[in-house]
Amino acid sequence: MEEKKLDLNSIIGFVLIFGILIWIFYQNQPSEKEIAAEKAKKELVAKQEAQAKADKAKVAALPVAATPGDTAQLAQLQKTLGGFAYSATLPSAKETFTTIENEKLKLKIANKGGYIVEATLKEFEKFKKGSGQLVELIKNNNSNLNLQLLTTDNRTLNSKDLYFEPTLEKIGADQVLSMRLKAGANEFLEYKYILKPNDYLVGFDIRSQGLNKVLNSAKPLNLEWDLKTYRNEKSVSYENRFAQIDYKYNESKYNNVSQHGQGKEETPTKVSFVAFKQHFFATILSTEKPFETSKLQSDDLVKDEKIDTVFTKQFRANLPLAFTNGEIDYKMNLYMGPVDYKTLKAYDKNFDKIIPLGWGIFGWINKFIFIPLFGFLSSTIGLSLGIAIIIFTIIIKLAMSPITYKSFLSQAKMKVLRPDIAELGEKFKKDPMKKQQETMKLYNKAGVNPMAGCIPALIQLPFMYASFQFFPAAFELRQKSFLWADDLSSFDSVVKLPFNIPLYGDHISLFPILAAIAIFFYMKMTSGDQQMAAPQQEGMPDMAKMMKIMIYVSPLMMLIFFNSYGAGLSLYNFISNLITIGIMFVIKNYIVDSEKIHAQIQENKQREPKKPSKFQQRLQEVMEQQEAAKAQAQNKKKK
Repeated sequence: MEEKKLDLNSIIGFVLIFGILIWIFYQNQPSEKEIAAEKAKKELVAKQEAQAKADKAKVAALPVAATPGDTAQLAQLQKTLGGFAYSATLPSAKETFTTIENEKLKLKIANKGGYIVEATLKEFEKFKKGSGQLVELIKNNNSNLNLQLLTTDNRTLNSKDLYFEPTLEKIGADQVLSMRLKAGANEFLEYKYILKPNDYLVGFDIRSQGLNKVLNSAKPLNLEWDLKTYRNEKSVSYENRFAQIDYKYNESKYNNVSQHGQGKEETPTKVSFVAFKQHFFATILSTEKPFETSKLQSDDLVKDEKIDTVFTKQFRANLPLAFTNGEIDYKMNLYMGPVDYKTLKAYDKNFDKIIPLGWGIFGWINKFIFIPLFGFLSSTIGLSLGIAIIIFTIIIKLAMSPITYKSFLSQAKMKVLRPDIAELGEKFKKDPMKKQQETMKLYNKAGVNPMAGCIPALIQLPFMYASFQFFPAAFELRQKSFLWADDLSSFDSVVKLPFNIPLYGDHISLFPILAAIAIFFYMKMTSGDQQMAAPQQEGMPDMAKMMKIMIYVSPLMMLIFFNSYGAGLSLYNFISNLITIGIMFVIKNYIVDSEKIHAQIQENKQREPKKPSKFQQRLQEVMEQQEAAKAQAQNKKKK
């Protein structure tokens, strides 16, 4: 009997286990979105494989180098390459490379095409400090530089498919690499690379010699330059947010191709430089003789940040090179390095304009206050970057404290007048126009400006907005750690979530939480005074209710939108609000004396009222006009 019972229990156990397994398989089966993503990924791989086969077939169809002395093969080459058949007869007509490097850059240039196929920054690492992977701007065919060669015998050749002859020499301390696509012993198209010691800027000249009978000079040569940008930072979505094409055009104007979307295109004229900018690194092509026309295109490659983790953007530039007396002669430069304000500014080529510091007053604050001050703290004193941010924040907030004081003083004055304003409201509740007039008289007589509390707050707004531009662009913060944040230029994740929350993300950052708490207490501390200082006006929104809502909305917005932002900005906001709370506490309890303010206002009431300011006069006129229009509308309605 016991044996049967055991068998029954076993059967029940197996059934339960089987049911649990079925449930687990059901729960872990891929969602429709995941299936679609996997399908898209397979289609992309198939497309890439098909393209690779097509490219391979195209390359195979090109003529190979001729055997020396083989006149028949040379004649065959001339049928496909025309005047450039000579280049295929040289020993350099093979897949070989030349490497040049200095303390900062390592460049690998291919014979085929004559352009850079690898560009490595020797001082910077990918993703995080200690990863051991150097930042590679160009590698594995992610970039092409090609000239469409229109020949006098009606051929269209691509320089990227033809072989250049390399010649490397040292002139002083500079390495000079000449890559020549030859049509004869002394007829050639030349790319010249000049690499100086300890420099990110590479001289890059394109010129032709003796090709006026080979190339059709009726139309410009089409320079095609493209780059598929590798991801280099911790967060692919955050890095991608700042990746864009920047350019200088029409001598002194600057613009960019939209950061997001597919096939975003601009066609500026007289272009002096084109920058393929990632978040913290850039490849910039500049020219002494501007490109008369251009076509610049950007495509977003990050559709799903869980799948698209290798590349961020696909950049393309089409830059026609004009002939002069039948020849090409362009002196240019290639900058391949960090998007660091001090580094870019030093080249005196306006490269620093690619850093988004903000327009107008916001840019001025960043350029003349934030950058010099933070640069001094982070380099001269030699502080930890986190400590530098804290000291930087303290200095900015102390400098703004007189404005904070004036704002609070105005609130205190309005708070003293609140009973009088409430009395006027009750007395003239049936005559809003009269109530407004008497209220303005009271302000004037008491020597109180109702706008005085708003103006200081408005002055602080540009500094707040400037900080939103400054910290995401601060290269100094990249891969610098502070407390639990391993990279102040990226989010400071302390918990990795097993799921993704829309708008919030799949991790929890701590500095935004601290900043949100500080904002909550700051708004809680100040909202009561603001509500008591400013009584609700008839026909106006209830500010008290709005402030109550904002007390909870502002911290929530901080939590949501700053969770994936750089920790440096969240740290700045946290310290900024802490200091403001401290300053407000000192002003409220030790500096502003409500009794003295009340006595001063009562004394002012006994004096002759001051002549209304132009603003007050204008405000009075506007109110009278509104009241007249309202009365006129009511009369029409009665008729």
